Amino acid sequence: MKQKTEQGVVQEKLVLQLYVSGMSQKSMEAIKNIKQLCSEHLKDDAYDLSIIDIYKHPEMAHEQQIVFSPSLIKKLPEPKKILIGNLSNAEKVIKALGITFKE
Repeated sequence: MKQKTEQGVVQEKLVLQLYVSGMSQKSMEAIKNIKQLCSEHLKDDAYDLSIIDIYKHPEMAHEQQIVFSPSLIKKLPEPKKILIGNLSNAEKVIKALGITFKE
């Protein structure tokens, strides 16, 4: 099932998990950047974003083998991808998430 937006098209609903370390500056920047990117380029029903604090949920970070924070995991659609950092380069994040634009 394809999800279409005014700006971009993705093959399936994006399932994203952002792993952050508390309220650090880089974590807060990553949260702001991914929320802004999703709100500008995707409809609300085109993605599912979970924000996970590795201090509060270390078992989840261990399960996903998170070594660096912040880390964004694109679980679906496959293939799984992991982006590390504050996600400030929107062009690279859009490409990694598989968002394409109508021409």
